[in-house]
Amino acid sequence: MTKSLTGHSKDLGDHFIIRRVLPALEKRSVGPFVFFDHFGPVPVVTGEELVVRSHPHIGLATITFLYDGVITHRDSLEIEMDIRPNETNWMVAGSGIVHSERSKFDPKYEILEGIQTWIALPKEKEQMDPSFQHLSEEEMPVLKKNGLTFRLLGGKFLGLESKANVHSPLFYADIDIKVDSDPIEWDLLPEEEAGLYVSRGAIESDGVSYVVGNMVLFEKGSKVSFKAKQNSRLMLLGGEPLKEKRHLYWNFVATDQTLIDEAKIRWAKDEFPKVPKETDRIPLPN
Repeated sequence: MTKSLTGHSKDLGDHFIIRRVLPALEKRSVGPFVFFDHFGPVPVVTGEELVVRSHPHIGLATITFLYDGVITHRDSLEIEMDIRPNETNWMVAGSGIVHSERSKFDPKYEILEGIQTWIALPKEKEQMDPSFQHLSEEEMPVLKKNGLTFRLLGGKFLGLESKANVHSPLFYADIDIKVDSDPIEWDLLPEEEAGLYVSRGAIESDGVSYVVGNMVLFEKGSKVSFKAKQNSRLMLLGGEPLKEKRHLYWNFVATDQTLIDEAKIRWAKDEFPKVPKETDRIPLPN
């Protein structure tokens, strides 16, 4: 029987709902991915549906991908960038970065919806310099076939290679598949595992149906196999599993608890770099 995870809902305030799939008790990570949030859909009325004040990260890379709406990213590298549907923001925290995320009104979009994931950096790169990379829809390699649109957001898969700067063997893709498309079978490499998340619609894998909020898990070296039961939007993620255990606290990820403890002190003392145009910050949780 194929294993799966089901995201649990969290209200971030003002009825802004997310589904958090990773980390889970049953599975802490998939490949190097240690965090997976599906946010929205929520109606865009004021443009301020999502307000995430300045907050820090260490030891990871965050990837934001949008289905609908617009989000403005600002960070302590003095980068300000709007992200729109079918685009990605790749932010490498490394030794430490601070950023904010705020939705904005655009008459083209009636809702806000997207995915944010975190990738744990390899142990030897946990303290690398922070960086930021934005990729437009046009910059992403795409495979189209028989009702399937496969957009590679990061890494390597199906002979495609993304322009995203990644720091460990992985793959991350957006999949749009129609109900009348052929069943899918893709072979994983012996060292690769994968997760397939249903963002919209419904699929079937190994005789089991999966709906929005479900992530199907595929073990190392197995086949990613599924067929669409409805027109669906999916996220495929995976790669080589982490070699070392990761400690997670709030927005911090590290192989060494000492790095997290030091980051907590730095944030409490307001010693992280500042984000231009942001005057408010999220305090360290108790």
